Amino acid sequence: MQIFSLRDKPHHLLPLAGWHHAEWSYLNPKRSFDERVQEMQADLEGNVIPTTFVAEENGELLGSACILADDMSTHRELTPWLASVYVNSVHRGKGIGSTLVKRVMQHAQDNGIKRLYLYTPDQEQLYARLGWQEHSREIYNGTPVTIMLIDFHAR
Repeated sequence: MQIFSLRDKPHHLLPLAGWHHAEWSYLNPKRSFDERVQEMQADLEGNVIPTTFVAEENGELLGSACILADDMSTHRELTPWLASVYVNSVHRGKGIGSTLVKRVMQHAQDNGIKRLYLYTPDQEQLYARLGWQEHSREIYNGTPVTIMLIDFHAR
């Protein structure tokens, strides 16, 4: 397995957008698939934020994780965010998600980012194992979620 920037593998953008939309559209019900694709186009520009990383093996797309400036409309004051951690269902349980999260964390640290946030409806244990701490719990667009953070100075 190898990790690449989506910028280097732009042909993965549409499949990723489809996976992400199918998995999380309930958390942002007003965002259309086309809007998601348009937003993801920014990941191809080569900026520190946003950046999406993809896991690939023998050319097959396995999953993704990204860093975004803004991921929760209710918390614009928190930035940046780890987001879109997704592994194709046939490849789950192999450590791919953890590897992708660690890659985003390394990217953040390499670029002087001191703290990252994320929110999750159900993966608190995965992130806790990787050093993330609970920040708060709330209902977001009708779904209970946990907001978590990692402070790179505290590590």
